[in-house]
Amino acid sequence: MNNNSKTIFAINHYKFLDKIALKKRFEIVNIINNEIKDLKLNDALDVGTTEDIYNQSSNIIIKNIKKVTVFKSISNQDIKSNFFKKKLNKSITDKFSQAEFNEFGSDIVLSNATIEHVGNEQKQRKMIENIIKLSKKVFVISTPNRSHPVDFHTKIPFIHWLPKKFHRIILKLIGLGFYAKEENLNLLTKNDLIRFMGQYNLKYKIYNIKLFSFNSNLVLIGKKNNN
Repeated sequence: MNNNSKTIFAINHYKFLDKIALKKRFEIVNIINNEIKDLKLNDALDVGTTEDIYNQSSNIIIKNIKKVTVFKSISNQDIKSNFFKKKLNKSITDKFSQAEFNEFGSDIVLSNATIEHVGNEQKQRKMIENIIKLSKKVFVISTPNRSHPVDFHTKIPFIHWLPKKFHRIILKLIGLGFYAKEENLNLLTKNDLIRFMGQYNLKYKIYNIKLFSFNSNLVLIGKKNNN
């Protein structure tokens, strides 16, 4: 296979994967819209917005939430999209001022495929804490499921089921040093999310998104006690 053929194959491969991601994310959209159908919502906050404007699946969830008229974004990337009325270039694991909580707090706060990229468990817990504080009525956190046979980041099956220390060693050995770092990839299971939520007296559900009969993604939807 020559270089041109390899390039065409790579492009088609990524397009195929993006189509799958798009389909799965619309499934998430449908779940969220069903959960909020009886709520009165005005504004929505997207946590972990990507600056990517090329893949169809990027930022597709926040753009398809019904009943919302004002959209905001928190991201450590430089988000240039005019879709968001308010933008804050900051990590969700940072300390927020009360003014920032007041300005970016929203009826619904969503974060898709971000919590697995913020670092260790302490930072993941801090992310959930901030999302709950920013949410006035409902919050949504979705993430790839570590229990799925394939890790969608590396496209490699099964090795992510090993203890994380050994998984990272293997990734580094095979040239995937970026994903070997905990701050770049720290996959979660359903039990991890349940454990994280154990400290909060809040109602929540965890939905499973399936791919080839396996639970590929987890969608946690929680509601504040004032609903």
